[in-house]
Amino acid sequence: MPGIVGLQTQMSRGWAEPQLKRMVEALQHENFYVAGTWVDESLGLYVGWVARRHSFPDGMPLRCEQGDLTLIFSGENFPSSQGNQSLTVSNEPYIGDAPAYLARCAESEPDFPSSLNGRFHGLLADRKRRTATLFNDRYGMHRMYYHEAKEACYFAAEAKAILAVRPELRSIEPRALGEYVTCGCVLENRTLFRGIHVLPCAATWTMRDGSVEKKGSYFSPREWEEQEILEPEQYYQELRNVFALNLPRYFRPGQPIGLSLTGGLDTRMILAWNKPAPGTLPCYTFGGTYRDCRDVIVARTVARACSQTHEVIQVGDEFLSRFQHYAERTVYLTDGCADVRRASDLFLNERVRTIAPVRMTGNYGSEVLRGLRAFKPVQPLSSLFEKELSNYCLQADETYRSLLPGHPVSFAVFKQAPWYHYGLLALEETQVSLRSPYLDNELVRTAFRAPQSMRTSNDACLRLIADGSAALRSIPTDRDVGGTGLIGKFSRSAHEFLTKAEYAYDYGMPQWVAYVDYLLSPFHLERLFLGRHKFNHYRIWYRDALGEYVRQMLLDPRTLSRPYITKKILETVVKKHLLGIRNYTDELHVLLTLELIHRLFIDHR
Repeated sequence: MPGIVGLQTQMSRGWAEPQLKRMVEALQHENFYVAGTWVDESLGLYVGWVARRHSFPDGMPLRCEQGDLTLIFSGENFPSSQGNQSLTVSNEPYIGDAPAYLARCAESEPDFPSSLNGRFHGLLADRKRRTATLFNDRYGMHRMYYHEAKEACYFAAEAKAILAVRPELRSIEPRALGEYVTCGCVLENRTLFRGIHVLPCAATWTMRDGSVEKKGSYFSPREWEEQEILEPEQYYQELRNVFALNLPRYFRPGQPIGLSLTGGLDTRMILAWNKPAPGTLPCYTFGGTYRDCRDVIVARTVARACSQTHEVIQVGDEFLSRFQHYAERTVYLTDGCADVRRASDLFLNERVRTIAPVRMTGNYGSEVLRGLRAFKPVQPLSSLFEKELSNYCLQADETYRSLLPGHPVSFAVFKQAPWYHYGLLALEETQVSLRSPYLDNELVRTAFRAPQSMRTSNDACLRLIADGSAALRSIPTDRDVGGTGLIGKFSRSAHEFLTKAEYAYDYGMPQWVAYVDYLLSPFHLERLFLGRHKFNHYRIWYRDALGEYVRQMLLDPRTLSRPYITKKILETVVKKHLLGIRNYTDELHVLLTLELIHRLFIDHR
C-alpha cells in the first residue's frame, strides 16, 4: 500500500540517507506511483513517500506558513461537517484532491490530527520543538509498521521497507505465526516478523534523538462506547441524517470514481442517496465463469434502475493461467497479510483501475451497522504442524476470545478492521484509491448508539434505502432480502440454501462428501452448485487447473523442510486433495501462503 517510510536517528547523513533510499525503493511497485524524499539533518529525520499519481497525497511535503512545521501525509481525509477543514490555507473552499489545507490544520489545531476523518497516516516535523510525530487514523487502517533499534527508530507503510535495511529481522515470530494460521491474521498489533510491530489506532508517537519519546493517542474508543443508547426511531433518524449529510464528501470532485456494485444492501444505500446523474457513475461487479452469480444479476438490475453503465469483470481462465504471478504478488505486496486466495482480488483491481482510479465500495457496512463478525479462530488439521506451533495455535484461540468482551462495534472497527480486513485493503489500494462511507467517523460514532434490536437486523438499512429511492427498495438483494409475501419468503429460503450448498461444496465440504463427489466426478456435480453466489472456487481449482502448481510448491524439498511442518501429513494432504478424495482447501491456502512468505521475505537475508 502506498505510504510513508523513514527513520529518525542521531547517526550521520552518510549512514542514514542510503537506508532511506532503499526503503523508498521497496515501496515502488507500479509505474503509476510517484515518490519523493525529504530530509531535515538537524532533526536527524529522513522521510520518503510513495503515492498513486494524482491521488490525494500526491504533492508532499506540506509546509506551514510559519515555517516551523512540515507535514508528510498519506491516505485521504474527508472533512467533517463539524470541523473547520473546509478551508484551505487561502481561506477558499476546499476543492477536489488538494491536500494543502492540511498544513493549516496542523498549525492551528492543538489536538491535530483528531479532526481528520478517513484512513491515513503521516509525520509532522516540528523544528521549534525538535520533534517528529507519527500519527494514523482512528482505526489504524492505513497501517504504519515500526521498529525501534539502537541506532534509529524506523517507520514504514510496508514491513518490507524495514526488512530491506534491517535484514536481521527476517525471521518469523512464533506467536504471530500461530495467530496467522488460526485466525487468518496477526492480533494485537504484532506482525509476522520478529521485532516489527504496528502502530496502534489513533496514535501520536513523538520521536526525538533517534528513539520514541512519547507513545500518545488522540482518541479513545470509550468516547464513543459511553454514549447513551437511543430508542429505535430516534436512532434511525440520527443514522439517516448522518448518512445523507456525509455521503457527498466521498464523491468530491477530482479523480474519476467507479462503484463496485454488489447485490447487497450497502452499495444500494450509497446509490439510493448519492443519486448520480445518468451515465456519470460507472458500475462494475465481479463474476465467474460458471454462470452469472446473484451479485451480477441484481447489480445489473440496480445499475439499470439508476441509469448507470454496468460491467462484469470475470475471474476465469486468464487469471488461472497466471495464478503463480498473482499469488506471489499478493503475498509480497501485503507483507503476507493477504493470503493466496486473494490473488483474484489483485487480478480484478488491476482491471478496475482501467475503469476509474477511485473505487467506491460498501465495505464495512455489515460490520458497522449490522454487527457482522468476519473471522473466528479455526484450529488447523491435527498433526499437520509440529507441537510448538500447535501450542501457539491454541494460544491464539485464547487471545481471540479475550478480545471479544466489550462493545461489538469496537471489536468491528478497532480490532477486526485493522487486523483482519487490512490485508485485502492493502492489496486493493496498491491499484486504486478505495473509499467507503461506512468508516466515516460520524457514522461509526452513531452506530455505537444503536439499540440491540437495530444492530442485529436489516430493518434500518432497508428503510434507509426506501427513504432514498423507493425504486431501489423494490429490488430484492442477492439473497432476496427485501422480498415480500410468501413468494419472497420462499425465495429467501431457496437462496440461503443455495448459498450454504455452494459454500459446502467448495470450502466446507466434509471429507466423506468429498469422497462421494470423487466417485460421481464423471457427472460434474459442481455445475449444479458453483457460481451462484461466489466467483472463487479454489477447491476445484487446486485439484484441477492449479494442481501442478500446488504439487510443485508444497512437495518441494524447501517446503517439506520447514521446521513447523509435519512432512508426512503435508504429503498426504496434497496427494488426497489433488486426487479429489479429500477437501483440504483451507489448509492449502495457509500452506501456500506460508511458503511464499518464507521465500519472499525470510530466505532472502
